[in-house]
Amino acid sequence: MYYFLSGGEAAATGTQAAAGFSPIPTLLMLVAMVAIFYFLMYRPQKKQEKEQNSMRENLQVGDEITTIGGIIGKIVSIKDETVLIETSNERNKIRILRTAVRNVDVHAEDAD
Repeated sequence: MYYFLSGGEAAATGTQAAAGFSPIPTLLMLVAMVAIFYFLMYRPQKKQEKEQNSMRENLQVGDEITTIGGIIGKIVSIKDETVLIETSNERNKIRILRTAVRNVDVHAEDAD
């Protein structure tokens, strides 16, 4: 392959072909790929995880939430790792894990 890229005759001997190879472009390409991977995939995912954890830590009684399973309800009480939500006008209550909360639809102070 080096024969075709170099123009032919000069790459025919083994010593000239070996002397012309430099690992620097390969290393630069590898570093560039790692940097692209970091900035396009890893960093945004970590930022999203921090936002989710912050939202779950700031849950308050009265917030209207949606769970990962699609259940919509209003928070009635909060304990260590569980949240008790009220899901309908009949006041059905479900206890869920704090990690099962997908997002807060209406904050308690906004509902008043």
